[in-house]
Amino acid sequence: MTAFLALVAKELRALFVSPIAYAVIAVFLVLNGYGFAVTLIATKQATLVNVFFQAAVQLVLLVPLVTMRQFAEERRGGTLELLLTSPVREGDIVLAKFAASMGMLLAMVALTLVYSAILARFSTPDWGPIYSGYLGLTLLAGALVSIGLAVSALTANQVVAAVVSLGVFGMLWAIDAWAALLPSPIDNWVLGLSLLARFQPFAVGAMYASDFGFFLAVTLLGLFLAVRGLARR
Repeated sequence: MTAFLALVAKELRALFVSPIAYAVIAVFLVLNGYGFAVTLIATKQATLVNVFFQAAVQLVLLVPLVTMRQFAEERRGGTLELLLTSPVREGDIVLAKFAASMGMLLAMVALTLVYSAILARFSTPDWGPIYSGYLGLTLLAGALVSIGLAVSALTANQVVAAVVSLGVFGMLWAIDAWAALLPSPIDNWVLGLSLLARFQPFAVGAMYASDFGFFLAVTLLGLFLAVRGLARR
């Protein structure tokens, strides 16, 4: 446990030493702040539904910038071999990088709680969709980070890792558009893979065990593939 916590601390330091983390957080907060203000002025409704959808899209676009260097940079620089020869398991390395990335993203998302405080100060919002929306963002972030780590573990090029991750995220986000073109029951199977379709109930306050299980399964699958990717060394 001590070695694992040391790994997490190391990965957190590596994230925040890089200007990428600060750029990602700044872009996320500026765009969400603008979206929150415009939506509140236009609708006069105490809701964060639009903010949650906007934040989810931004996670799809920004998470590749966080995960692209996690393994790719270490593989290119030759430090991955040194890390793998240390007295830690491959699974611990993957989990440490996952925990560090999630820690940064959750801190970033937590900063948007100020919007909830503003709504509570000047109105009486429905807290159900707010709670479920933040849970949905957490689950979505976990799934995206695990997939991004798996892609990063397979390449030594950060740009390739970012582009491939973004392509996979975009395909999974918009795959429901393809479902409409397919015959039944294949359309339902394809729709079930859509990140947008799975996230939407959380954003509007309707949580289903199947959606929770989907994000958990994708996260575990991504982490497993990341571990297998390291085994290719």
